[in-house]
Amino acid sequence: MHRAFFIAGTDTDVGKTTVAAGLLHAARAQGMSTAAVKPVASGCERTEQGLRNSDALALLAECSPSLDYATVNPFAFEPAIAPHIASREAGVELTAARLIDAVKPVLTRQAGFTLVEGAGGWRVPLNAREYLSALPAALGLPVILVVGVRLGCINHALLSAEAIARDGLMLAGWVANIVDPATSRLEENLSTLAELLPAPCLGRVPRLAEATARQVAQHLTLSPLRLTCADSHSDG
Repeated sequence: MHRAFFIAGTDTDVGKTTVAAGLLHAARAQGMSTAAVKPVASGCERTEQGLRNSDALALLAECSPSLDYATVNPFAFEPAIAPHIASREAGVELTAARLIDAVKPVLTRQAGFTLVEGAGGWRVPLNAREYLSALPAALGLPVILVVGVRLGCINHALLSAEAIARDGLMLAGWVANIVDPATSRLEENLSTLAELLPAPCLGRVPRLAEATARQVAQHLTLSPLRLTCADSHSDG
């Protein structure tokens, strides 16, 4: 039984963090301990405490027991650009090995439900030789795919699912995040995704006026992931 999953998106700005926070909230509501890590984040703001990323902070708020910020987001970059470019400009060597080392302490906590959130889509470069997808591949993490539902999403979702399978990983589930509620033939598109994606749908998240973790959780289900509360209270 898996208790740790990698959150991937069909593209950037498809709501990975919105869905991830909702999934973590749903797990907490079921009495599970939770942990999360967004190993690399660009688009951070300078604060008195250092660089902070809004997505990482949203994940941090749903971790129970709590974690410190550096554990949740070990590599933070200020410009909102591709991580490999941001790290190069910051003079930081970004490699799969370094990300793996940063993620392992969170996984060893053995929370009832742990999420590792990626950046952008599946094939985001870390450097000239490696992609971020090397991280879940090395750790053998099953994947939850967040599909940003808008025109073109079927192609993006199927290509992502193919790449995940090619990397030898299991697609544990997918979430339809309705980023464009005006999508033509919305129900038909959702039906096509359900028919063609080789994994159960964990929910449909509508466009919400305020997408809090609690509100998003109401549109999600963890049951297809086969988590059990018997394992939920271990926090390492």
